[in-house]
Amino acid sequence: MTSSNRFLSLDVFRGITICFMIIVNTPGTGAAPFAPLMHAPWNGFTPTDLVFPSFLFAVGNAMSFSQRRFADLPQSTVLLKIFKRTCLIFAIGFLIYWFPFFKTGPDGIMHAFPISETRIMGVLQRIALCYGLASLLIYYFSSKKVIIISFALLAAYWIILLLFGDAHNQFSVEGNACLYLDQFLFNEKHLYHEAGVVFDPEGILGTLSAVLNVIIGYFAGKFIREKGKGYESIAKLMIVAAVFIFTALCWNGIYPINKNLWTGSFVLLTTGIDLAIIGILIYATEISKHLGGEWTDFFVVFGKNPLFIYVASVLIRIVMNRVHTDQHTTVYEWFNQAFFQPVAPGPAGSLLFSLSFVVFCWGIVWYMDKRSLYIRV
Repeated sequence: MTSSNRFLSLDVFRGITICFMIIVNTPGTGAAPFAPLMHAPWNGFTPTDLVFPSFLFAVGNAMSFSQRRFADLPQSTVLLKIFKRTCLIFAIGFLIYWFPFFKTGPDGIMHAFPISETRIMGVLQRIALCYGLASLLIYYFSSKKVIIISFALLAAYWIILLLFGDAHNQFSVEGNACLYLDQFLFNEKHLYHEAGVVFDPEGILGTLSAVLNVIIGYFAGKFIREKGKGYESIAKLMIVAAVFIFTALCWNGIYPINKNLWTGSFVLLTTGIDLAIIGILIYATEISKHLGGEWTDFFVVFGKNPLFIYVASVLIRIVMNRVHTDQHTTVYEWFNQAFFQPVAPGPAGSLLFSLSFVVFCWGIVWYMDKRSLYIRV
């Protein structure tokens, strides 16, 4: 979807999401980031936990425009487009985790990185599966049926976690059904490893609930496109947002808000916040004569090449972490040690590096935008 004044709020939302995603994915070294820029360790919620679901929400926004073109196409063509895009995004995500396809062994010699030790699931892989499932539901079913199916999926996922997890710790890191399924389907070497814990926060089972972030984003985009950008639209978005957030906080007592498990309470909380942000952006960018302005251009540029700049930022970070200035220091660490930590010691230096990296990435997409280069998948 290309940027337009009519739907500037959705373009800005997408750009802000990409910008924040780069910030939290690229913290400076030498000090822990500020607490809001770190994920909740398990149950709970931080602003960082909003980034990925907002990306899915933005995917749904874009679908509200692209799905209209499917009406005039044969079913076979539509299915081919959905399947092709799903597979491409999944493959790109997988190759990112495999990149640069080699590793340094204990002997200090470079060896080919075996595919048997490569993580299969991940951020782009979940985006691909959620996009594919949401697209099929929206293409084949009416809006009413999609809503019913979506919340049935949410309920089914909750029941699965309760029935197939550990009897006393269904929502724990060691006893949840998501882990059991991933261990059954994949070798542990194909899962995510951090701090000695083997668990994939983007595993297979969580897709059942994560797809709702895409679908709710789709309906939000469809609503804005059909109802316009007036105060009534903002009020309705805010009411739904308040209902979602209130329900999530109440549900949290028995079904904890948890990004790693992508619980139903997490879905309602994040989509509620996203709906509120969209409402605020509609007012700020498309109604208010004082809050709008050129500041939106910074984020719109990010939103024009969202998948490309996300992938590019990840690959650049990987390369910086693989290239060494000396035996013990990577380029990534050197930048922080030589510049950012001396200028702003502690978490401030970590944030300063992240912001500098965002500006660097912005320069890339700005250059592409000036030359009308837009990478589509």
